Amino acid sequence: MLDRYILTLAAIVLTSAGLAKAASPLQTARPQVTVAPATNTLPNTVPSISELMTIVDKATAEQGKSKDWSTPVKLVIIFTGLAILPSLLVMMTSFTRIVIVLAFVRRALTTQTIPPNIAIMGLALFLTLYTMAPTLAKINVDAIQPYLSDQINFQTAADKAGGNIKEFMLRQSRQADLALFVQMAKIEQPKSPADIGLHIVIPAFIVSEFRTAFEMGCLLFIPFLLIDMVIAGVLLSAGMMMLPPVMISMPLKLILFILVDGWGLLAKSLSLSFR
Repeated sequence: MLDRYILTLAAIVLTSAGLAKAASPLQTARPQVTVAPATNTLPNTVPSISELMTIVDKATAEQGKSKDWSTPVKLVIIFTGLAILPSLLVMMTSFTRIVIVLAFVRRALTTQTIPPNIAIMGLALFLTLYTMAPTLAKINVDAIQPYLSDQINFQTAADKAGGNIKEFMLRQSRQADLALFVQMAKIEQPKSPADIGLHIVIPAFIVSEFRTAFEMGCLLFIPFLLIDMVIAGVLLSAGMMMLPPVMISMPLKLILFILVDGWGLLAKSLSLSFR
């Protein structure tokens, strides 16, 4: 009895850690990954979602009987999924890039806490839903609707949904980042990016998103920095050294940002930055 509960707990932890391997093929063009052959190649033994679900199902069923999952196990899985949902939203979608760029813009405007954090997070959340709409629609068609109509089981639906998320992350990941994590994992060189497991794609995607977000943030920061430098030079030449330049430059930056429709341009640039 004890070993069945240990197997159940291990499967739930592995499932919540997001180490599942999706096997859905990609249908769009993706960069070719070229890595040097590893000196000590190891097989990619990360279990798939179907295998983890089978372990949980087998461990929670009675010996020699095919039984549905018990209610306590279902509750544990549901609450575990809800607990890791914020992490999945941040790390496996476009949310990371959007919220970093918005934070850069607020910092460049030197408005301290305006817009407030809740407004920045809310805008980032809805822009994430907007940019992720095609991927979510594909998940709905390929996984959710067939599962609700009893055409496929939960394991197959989970694999298809993971494959669609993986396809999105591969489109946004840089070739160098994918090659780096493939090399560090010491696995056999994949024939295509579709053969790379999620446990490699996710960190490569996160690193790529950080780099892209910082590049966009730096480019947005330069015009406001120039305004600060001009205002500081004017005040210094006028002998007003005791007057903080931020007090003069902040209204000018806000006026400039409003006149060029900064929020609209920012939302458009963020949306179009996702391939």
